[in-house]
Amino acid sequence: MKLFLSKTKEVEGEIEKFLENIQRAALLFEQALKDYFNDRMERFEDKCKEIDQLEHDSDEVRRDIKRKLYSYLLLPDSRGDVLGLIENLDNVIDLSKKVVSHFSIETPIIYPFLKDDFIELAETSVKAVCELIGASRAFFCEFSKVNDYLIKVFFWEHEADKIEEQIKRKAFQSDQIKAFSRKVHIRYFAERISGLADEAEAVGERLSVYAIKRAI
Repeated sequence: MKLFLSKTKEVEGEIEKFLENIQRAALLFEQALKDYFNDRMERFEDKCKEIDQLEHDSDEVRRDIKRKLYSYLLLPDSRGDVLGLIENLDNVIDLSKKVVSHFSIETPIIYPFLKDDFIELAETSVKAVCELIGASRAFFCEFSKVNDYLIKVFFWEHEADKIEEQIKRKAFQSDQIKAFSRKVHIRYFAERISGLADEAEAVGERLSVYAIKRAI
């Protein structure tokens, strides 16, 4: 059974737009960081602006969804879960914006021997977000596939943790980085990028609870 009445295509469309914005922001996040690591700063800043606009647009859509939920939801007991999922998903796009903003403001030095690791970390964190979007879509229209997506969310989050640790170990054991403050800065930004996968996992865990409640 779908969560929404057949006549309420409008709210379904808005939820889809919200999910598309989050996914697009995550993909832009990945490309922005690749531009940063390859010293393409103008392209990096352009993508930062796109993410900022997507985050702003998503806030508007989220507020509109909240206003309509109580009118359009088919299953009254699910209202709180849907609202909770929307609010938690909003944290993902907020974090995407914050991380690229921190890169723009602090301009950390990413040493050449760490560049590939940072790129892999960005790619892996975004994979976790994209699988979360798949799980969220399934929650609304193809419920049986929610867990298939969530398994992948948790897998990619774990992979991101491993890459994050690898970066930290390389940075702190390296003789190429002389200043301890530089090593700490690298650690901080590895944690921030990996934090996107952590957020995807946290939302996924909440979504798994919502899914269990629907299945009962």
